[in-house]
Amino acid sequence: MCKTEAEIKNYKKLFFGFKRGEMMYINVIGAGLAGCECAYQIAKRGINVRLFEMKPTKKTAAHKSDLFCELICSNSLKALRIESAAGLLKEEMRRLDSLLMRCADKCAVPAGGALAVNRDDFSAMVTKEIRNNPLIEVIEKEVTEIPNDAITVIAAGPLASEVLSAEIQKICGGGMSFFDAAAPIVTAESIDMEKAFFASRYDKGGDDAYINCPMNKDEYEAFYEALVSAERTPLHGVDVQNPKVYEGCMPVEILAQRGHDTLRFGPMKPVGLRDPRTGHRPWAVLQLRTENAEKSLYNLVGFQTNLKFPEQKRVFSMIPALHDAEFIRYGVMHRNTFLDSPRILNSDFSMKENANIFFAGQITGVEGYMESGASGLIAGINAVRRLNNIETITLPKETMIGALSRYIADESVKDFQPMGANIGILPPLEEKIRDKRERAAKHSACALDALEKVKVDFALA
Repeated sequence: MCKTEAEIKNYKKLFFGFKRGEMMYINVIGAGLAGCECAYQIAKRGINVRLFEMKPTKKTAAHKSDLFCELICSNSLKALRIESAAGLLKEEMRRLDSLLMRCADKCAVPAGGALAVNRDDFSAMVTKEIRNNPLIEVIEKEVTEIPNDAITVIAAGPLASEVLSAEIQKICGGGMSFFDAAAPIVTAESIDMEKAFFASRYDKGGDDAYINCPMNKDEYEAFYEALVSAERTPLHGVDVQNPKVYEGCMPVEILAQRGHDTLRFGPMKPVGLRDPRTGHRPWAVLQLRTENAEKSLYNLVGFQTNLKFPEQKRVFSMIPALHDAEFIRYGVMHRNTFLDSPRILNSDFSMKENANIFFAGQITGVEGYMESGASGLIAGINAVRRLNNIETITLPKETMIGALSRYIADESVKDFQPMGANIGILPPLEEKIRDKRERAAKHSACALDALEKVKVDFALA
């Protein structure tokens, strides 16, 4: 509770807005991929930026450099082909004058069909661009409370300090998720519906609430043996055979180790379900739950996993209805922090409860280097529009950036998990195209056409 007059005044400023004359700049917290892209987009529109970065004053164990946009893991920015989800995302960013893409293209190193960069050169180039921009003031300090003196974009990623994370939880009402394991996601069109059926247990929740993938005894036996013997991803400081995780996040392969029929009494229990083709209850059932409003993506319910990606494809494809499943995200097991964005954020990356605070980066639930950068790009554009009292924008749903923006704000997603660029989140095409490459090419063409139509209207380039 606010006690002093000053505290009450600050609270009102934070949650009810400011006078226009007071907002001569925009705050950006974090100089990672999202933060730097965001700061650049704000500055190119003639607005002063205060960019807060705790390095070099304070670093985490993962930080090795004092430079901005440090690529902690891989130096790959994924596929180059515009006819791929990752390639389309990058092309959209190029057409929106992305600083990150300009620097990445200049720092590219041979990587086959992927765009990979010399990570030191890339970070150095972005850092130079940001520090030399006369409209960007870099403030090297740890942010311990959210500024309330101007519109603010919080672009702190998974490496945000504990103090800042606590502040974010405070303004978000505790709406942050911590997970150790997540389940794979497959495309709806790749599920063999001749071997699956729609139904809810005991006919509760609507006929189309779940897709059910039944198995007979022999199919289950083979699947079980493959699952418990499959190769798992090594985890730093963690026994993969006995990881200490929340019971609700127990990897399916660990759960299966508890007994031959554990899955049949757990996530694969067949009770309350009858296969309409046989009229009988299956021996075991995997349920798939829709991941988005368009019902183009489905997650494997209860199948959080730490199996290696090729093993996930091999083992889970043994389920008859998933024999040819297209996995657009494999299950992962790691510690991460992100907002329950559908309950907290709008598709313009602003808070539902406070329009003067925006979020960007992986904390919003976009997963990947360029996905983070793209969120910063849109958050920066919209922060300026908010400052100028202009309606904020969300790119067309046909674009990859627009689809990601809508995904993180889709309130129909109840069990929200991070998502990277993939063709599955784009709206279905009017024409049915069976060939994956042709379908992706058509999606890319539609996306770029839609982007070009709005660029001029909204002065985005």
